[in-house]
Order: sequence, then C-alpha cells, then structure tokens
Amino acid sequence: MSNADTSLTKTTRDGARALSWIALFIACLCALPMIAVLVAALSGGTQTVQLLAETVLGGYARTTLTLVVLVACGTFAIGVGAAWLVTMTRFPGVRFFEIALVLPLAFPAYVLAYAYTHILDHPGVVQTTLRSVTGWGPRDYWFPEIRSLGGAAVMLVLVLYPYVYLLARAAFLQQSGTTFLAARALGSSPWAAFFKVSLPLARPAIAGGVLLTVMETVADFGTVAYFGVQTFATGIYTSWFSLFDRVGAAQLALCLLSFALLLAMLERLQRGDAKYHDPARQSKAAPAIPLRKWQAVAAVLLCGIPVLFGALLPIVVLFSMGLGSEQNLLSARYLGFIQNSATLASVAAVVTVLAAICVGYFQRMQGGRLAQSATYVARLGYAVPGGVIAVGLLVPFAAFDNALDAWMRSTFDISTGLLITGSIWLLVIAYMVRFLAAALGAYEGGQAMVHVNMDSASRSLGQGPLGTLRRVHLPILAPSLLTALLIVFVDVMKELPATLIMRPFNFDTLAVQAYRLASDERLEGAAVPSLVIVAMGLLPVILICRQVGRR
Repeated sequence: MSNADTSLTKTTRDGARALSWIALFIACLCALPMIAVLVAALSGGTQTVQLLAETVLGGYARTTLTLVVLVACGTFAIGVGAAWLVTMTRFPGVRFFEIALVLPLAFPAYVLAYAYTHILDHPGVVQTTLRSVTGWGPRDYWFPEIRSLGGAAVMLVLVLYPYVYLLARAAFLQQSGTTFLAARALGSSPWAAFFKVSLPLARPAIAGGVLLTVMETVADFGTVAYFGVQTFATGIYTSWFSLFDRVGAAQLALCLLSFALLLAMLERLQRGDAKYHDPARQSKAAPAIPLRKWQAVAAVLLCGIPVLFGALLPIVVLFSMGLGSEQNLLSARYLGFIQNSATLASVAAVVTVLAAICVGYFQRMQGGRLAQSATYVARLGYAVPGGVIAVGLLVPFAAFDNALDAWMRSTFDISTGLLITGSIWLLVIAYMVRFLAAALGAYEGGQAMVHVNMDSASRSLGQGPLGTLRRVHLPILAPSLLTALLIVFVDVMKELPATLIMRPFNFDTLAVQAYRLASDERLEGAAVPSLVIVAMGLLPVILICRQVGRR
C-alpha cells in the first residue's frame, strides 16, 4: 500500500471516529437534562418532598391524569373514526376531508384557547348574543366554563387528534382486504367487520398515535396555564419563577419525567409491534363502502366538525380579533419578535437536523448496542416536556457559570458573568434535545431508501464512511432532510415553556408575546402573533397533506 493510500485510510478512519464521538456527545447532551433533574431532586432531601406531597402533589397528579385520560379518549374517537371514514367509505367531500383533517396540526393548543375564550367567555359574542335574545341576566342561565379542565382537554383534542388520524389511516391503507372480505362473507356487517377485524389489526399504530398525544398533553404548558388548570407543567414554572424554589421545581420535574419516560417506553413497545397491522401486502384492498342519505350526512358532519372547530373557525376568529387590535405587525417591535422567532427556529432546525444526521449515520455505520443505545437516548427528549428540559439544563450550566465566575474573580479579579446560562445557545440545545426525535424519524424514513449495496459500491470506489455520507446518502436524503428542517422549525416556533424559562433577557418571541398578551387578558392583541405562528405552521402540514393525498 502506498503512502498516499495509507494517509487516505488514516484520514477516513479519523473522520469516522470523529463522527462517532460527535454522535455520542449528542446522546450525552440529550441525557444531561434527565440526569441533572434526578441529581437536583435527590439533593433537596425529603423535607421538600413531604411538603409537596402534603400540599400540591396530589392535585397536580389528579389533574394531569384526568387531562391525559380525556385527551386520549377524545383523540382516539376522532382520529380513528375519521381515518376509517375517509379510507374505507365514500361520501361527498371525502377527498377534501382526507386532506383537511390534518390542518389542525398547524395550531398550538394555546392559540385555540385564546380564540375560543374570546368568543365563549362571559363578554364574548356567544353569551352576549344569548343574553340579548333571551333577555336573561348574567346569573339567569348556565353556560359551560371554557377556562376549565374540560376546556383545556377540548383544545388539546382538537389540535392533537391528527397524530392518531395519520397513523390510523396509514394502518388502514396498508391492511389487506382479504380478512375484511372474509368477515363480510361470514355475515358481519361493515361496521361489525371494522370492530372485529380492521380495528384490532391497526391497534399498534393507533396505540402509538394515542401515546404521542398523551406525551404532548403532559408537555403542554400554554393552554393549562392560561385556563388556570394546575398540572405538573404549570407547577414546575410556578416553583421556578414565582416561588424561587429550585429544589421543588426539580422534584416536580422528576415526577413528570418519570411519567414521560414510562410513556416513551410504552410507545417504543408499540412501535416494535407495529408490523402486525400489515399481514398481506399482495392482497387487494378492501372495497370502499358507499354511504347514502343519512349515512353520508353523518359522515360529512363527523369529519367536518373537527376541521371546522380545529382550523377554520379559529382562523376566522383570530383574523377578526387581529383586525380589532392595536397591534401593528409591521412595527419595529413586532418585526423584532418575528426576527427572534425565525432566528431561533432556523438555528435550532439546522443544529437539530445535523445532530440527527450524526446520530442516525452512526447507528447505520457502527451498529451494535452502543449505537442503538445512543439513538434510543437521543429519542427520549421528545417524551420530556420543555419545562423539564429547561430545568435540567439550567441547573448544571448555572452551576458551571457560577463556579467559573468565582474562580475568575479569585484568580484574575475578573467577572465572567453567565456565559452559557443567559445565551441563545443553551436555548438552542434545549430545542435540539426536545425535537431531535422528530428529525431522527424523518432522517431514518429517508435512510430506508438507501440500500446497503449502495454503501458497498461506494466503498469499492474508494469512498470512506464520510465520503459515502456526503456523496451518496445526503443527495438521496435531501427531501427527508428538508421535511425534518421544516418540522423542527415549526415545532420551535410553537414551543412555549422552555422559551419562557430559558430565553435571554430582552429576547422575546412570537409565542412569548402571545402568552404575555393573553395573560394580561389582551386577547385581541394576542391574536396577531398567534396568526403568524399558525401561518408558519401551515407549510409542513401542507407537505404532510400532499403525502396523504399520494397515498
């Protein structure tokens, strides 16, 4: 072997080793918040735990569990029912609904909360019209309270059911029609065949979608905080900022983290069993059931109500609220909010996708338990609420900043201040930890298209692992990577709890501005930044809709 070949081999080996170390470092960063929360919670002793157990812990647990159950049941009913109707039946507007049912995914739940509070609260248009028509006074009638646990559950169901809808529809599309036709031949009605055959076969995919909605529910802060519902997410924020109880916040975060990790384990098990819903690819699909008269009307209503109340009506309400507000979207202040949000989202999307490439290619290149463990740890961030990640990162990095500042003061009489804790980069790391699983999912979905023989051919032509990644994988994965960039970009635009806790001073985003205005009961003003957030969320939803349409 010549010296040039030896040098090239060494360079290739060093590049692969560097990529492996970077992937392991990313996995360690994803594990750091969870480890820091555990250490901070255990260092607080039992006195704080006992105080929390005697005061708020039981209430937080009951409220969070109730909210989870309500959202799980609601998303299951709407998502599975809508998926079955648009996949296995034919009625007027079915092609429109199979796309439109995904649109609420562009809305943060707290934006819907602002819109519906504006029209359903006591001074809103609905109750005002009711009083003017009937002549009733404020205490002469009963009206459901939107600012309640039930109201928060409805808001979350309306924006989260598309997770279940997309996965259930994919499972129904992939099912063989043979088993369904066999059930019909044995005397079962179409609906009985659905409950006896189609639904059990799609169970793993449906359960995975419901678990995703549950993880989003426990992570939600904006909706429950605005409605005054006391969950673990609001308790962490209150302990950290209002009570300045860092230990209490860490111990509440540990409780929420334990529940989130349990959900992540369940989701992992369900994803591992998801192969059961596709028993026969070679068989023909089940014939669509034509619906007529009242059945068609019922199908239109069942599919139209989630779209109406989850997307169309909120857009109209927010637009009318924005027109009546005094917020100027083109003012220097709002342009600063847009710039801050776009900067954070863009930087976080690029960093997260690069991290996904490193971790995903490390698993493909190395295999083995180490690579699989690194990928699994990198995925866990999606199950960890933003408030928990914020606390888990602030505790160790604040300790590092304080220790460095003390050492610099004693040694050089120089104050370094908060180098990392108050910077935008720590917030970007929090976003990366939170949304790396979404980027990894898009990356691995595209990577499945790259056959292992392509790697072998690239190696035979003299390319090392990094050359194969650059010249073979990345060109093929470009559409998947673009989708991952857009998904992370929009998720960061909507993210609220980590941004509230970790944002640098005088660096507010659209989500923070909307939350602040809504907290001050300036709902018309909050509609303006909310509309911008929704507009930014429509692009990836349109891409998802195009994929659904192709299927």
